This record gives sequence, structure tokens and C-alpha cells, in this order.
Amino acid sequence: MQDQLKSILDNAMQQLEKAGSLSDTEEIRVRYLGKKGQVTEILKTMGSLAPEERKHLGQEANSVRNKIEQLLDQKFAEMKAAARAEKFKSEGIDVTEPGQEFNLGVKHPITITIDEISGIFMSMGYSIAEGPQAETVFHAFDALNSPPNHPSRDETDTFYFSDDIVLRPHTSSVQIRTLENENPPIKVISPGRCFRCDTPDATHSPMFHQVEGLLVDEGITMADLKGTLDAMAKQLFGSETKTKFRPHHFPFTEPSAEMDVSCFKCGGKGCRICKGSGWIEILGCGMVHPNVLKVGGIDTEKYTGFAFGMGVERIALLKYGIDDIRLFYENDMRFINQFK
Repeated sequence: MQDQLKSILDNAMQQLEKAGSLSDTEEIRVRYLGKKGQVTEILKTMGSLAPEERKHLGQEANSVRNKIEQLLDQKFAEMKAAARAEKFKSEGIDVTEPGQEFNLGVKHPITITIDEISGIFMSMGYSIAEGPQAETVFHAFDALNSPPNHPSRDETDTFYFSDDIVLRPHTSSVQIRTLENENPPIKVISPGRCFRCDTPDATHSPMFHQVEGLLVDEGITMADLKGTLDAMAKQLFGSETKTKFRPHHFPFTEPSAEMDVSCFKCGGKGCRICKGSGWIEILGCGMVHPNVLKVGGIDTEKYTGFAFGMGVERIALLKYGIDDIRLFYENDMRFINQFK
């Protein structure tokens, strides 16, 4: 039986050397170590042997089995490595090559400007309010005290879906929705996209962005409006920035004003950006008209408020020295990547 074990080991070694695949190696394992394998059969017959002979033969059989198992493990490892290498070769992938470089994207300058403006007002305690871009005529015009014959309501100025639905021409419509759904004190800004029938050129676009602001509470005056916007301008354009308010007219505010800032390029001395005046107009503002407050159910004997609206594109053009609004919408990565 010892000679038989030696012969089994020699045969197993020879067959493993010739094995050319994982399936061949598995067949050899079954042939020698499986439930009906040659080594297993010898171990099963050892019960009929004398104790002393059984002990000696058992050691020999276990030694042969262990050697075959070691050879099988080694062969399986070689076959798996060869199969893996062949797979890599057939797939044409070199796993040692460096990975592809992925460049991080950058925020669009419009997004950067909105985030900066929003951050300034949120630091003052304002929250963000949103509204639909497809708006009712009531919220876009009627509730904002705009008369039926106001030029902004013409089809040459506003996009109409129907007689009652428009693409919102300003984010002031969010002001009305906020007044309808919240009770004073109210302190919100509403950044968003707006639409008007403008022919695209260096300073006009049929789609643009605004940031509307609204504050309603007891005892709010024009002084609160001026102080708020002056603080905003200094954070946005620099601490040396000065502000100037000029009388104006908007249907939804009374009194109304436009706010200028001292030119941050020339410091007020006069240059190409400010057209030699030393001042740049950046937004419209005023005290919320009592008629607008009444639409929202606000007690005008108890509460007053102010509102303001600024064009994001205009702020971005001035802040970054860009001379054509169309650059914002052409998706030229050479332009956008400059804002990293």
C-alpha cells in the first residue's frame, strides 16, 4: 500500500505539471482527493489493518494527501494568475497606467453673483423665498399696482401664454405671494429667473436674473432701506463704496428711488465703466405701496415695508468687468473657467 501511495503521488505530480487550465486542475483534485478519489479510498480501507500498521500507513497517507493539496493550491494560483493576465491582455487594459484626470467644474458667474448677494442678505437675517416662473397676470401686474395701460403689460414687453398667464417679467411677483402667505414681520429675498421681450445684444437678453428684497414690519422707514442697501453695497463692492439715491417712479413703491454706487473701478473720478460720471446705477427700490400691502392683507395702519430689486447680470457685468451679457449664455468654457 505504501508503494501505491508513492505511485499516486508521482502520478498526481506529473498530471499537475501537464494541466493547462483550471478545469484540468479541478479534475485532478477530484480524481485524487474527491469523495471517491484514490487517496480517499485508501484512507477508507485502513480500518481493516492492525493498529500499528494503521498508524504508520495513516501517517503516510496523510502526508501524500497534504503534498497533493499543496501542489493543487499552487497550481490553482498559477492558473488564476494566467487567466487574469490573459483577460487583461484581451481587454487591452493596462492597469498600471495612471487614471484619467478629472477636472473639477466651476460655478457660473451668475451663480457666483447670486450666491454672494444671497449670502450678504442672509447674514442680515433674510430668508430665501421662491415663486413660479409661469405667473398669473394678477401676481405679475395687478397686485403690484400696475395700471392696465402700463407699457410693461404690452405683448411687445412681456411673454404671454394666455390672457392670464405670463412668463414673469420680474421677481416682484414673489413679493405678492409672500405677502399673501406670511404674516409680518417679513424679511425675504427672492433670487430667480425672469423674462422680457428684449432683442439680445451686449446689454439686453430675453432671459435674465433678478434678486428681489422685501421687509415688512412695524416702524419701517426709508432710512432702514437706505441703511440696508448701503451695507449691502459695501460688502459687495468694497468698504470704500458710497451710495446715492435718486427719486424715481415704480407703481409698486411710494416713494421710489434708484440707487447708484460710486464707481469701484475709478473710485468716483470718472472712467469708461461709469461713463465719466463716477457713479453706477445698480438697482431700484422704495417703500412698499399701501395698495400692494392691502392685497396681501397687511394692516397698513400698523405695518410699513420696503422693497428693492436688482439685475444679477448687471451686477456681474460691473463686478467682473465683462462687456457683453451674451457671454453668460454661450457656455464657452474658456470664459467660465476664468471664474475658478
